[in-house]
Amino acid sequence: MPGALTEVERKILDFMVHYLRANTFQPSIREIGEEFGIKSTKTVSEHLRALADKGYLERDPSRSRGVRILGEDLNAQTISIPCYTEVPRERDGFPLNRAESYLSMDRRMAGPKGSYFVRAKEEELGGLGMSEGDFLLVEPAGRADLEEGDVIVARVDERPRFFRYTSNGSSVLLRSGRRGEDVVAVDDPERVDVRGRVTALFRRMDGGVMPMSPTAH
Repeated sequence: MPGALTEVERKILDFMVHYLRANTFQPSIREIGEEFGIKSTKTVSEHLRALADKGYLERDPSRSRGVRILGEDLNAQTISIPCYTEVPRERDGFPLNRAESYLSMDRRMAGPKGSYFVRAKEEELGGLGMSEGDFLLVEPAGRADLEEGDVIVARVDERPRFFRYTSNGSSVLLRSGRRGEDVVAVDDPERVDVRGRVTALFRRMDGGVMPMSPTAH
């Protein structure tokens, strides 16, 4: 059985899996260092050696990208999607090393590039019928893409949050995911900074919790 990973090792392994699925080849030691702000290639090599010693990798030191990931489904028909514990504040380029984990999905169900999962919290989404631990797939979307009743990620005045979207003539009505909050009426739709739209929800129907391994499948 592979050994337990440190937080840094887990994030490096997640990044390597995600990179391989996106590019069909492994990142170089230098690219791994750039992703995590590690200036020393020796330090990166030490992390890779630790991953190999714990049974997650096989390495060929004679090749610059001579790494084989063990125990992961790297089927070309699946894609690895980052999962966050809250909505990322950034509009573009969410840092992969901040993802809680990755979930692998069939490419036909995964949505376009830039999609990500958010693991629901009751206090943030209970007002929209979501339950603690649900996985929400958020796809990139703009205001022109929205339909009545969509659950969206939008920023109005503070950090991005989940809302139920409806319109009322020239105004936009946003019902917060938080129970007890008033509906936000926005007279100027341009003030609504739409970040994405929820297109799928994954929930265990037996009340259990989906396991979150370093690269969940």
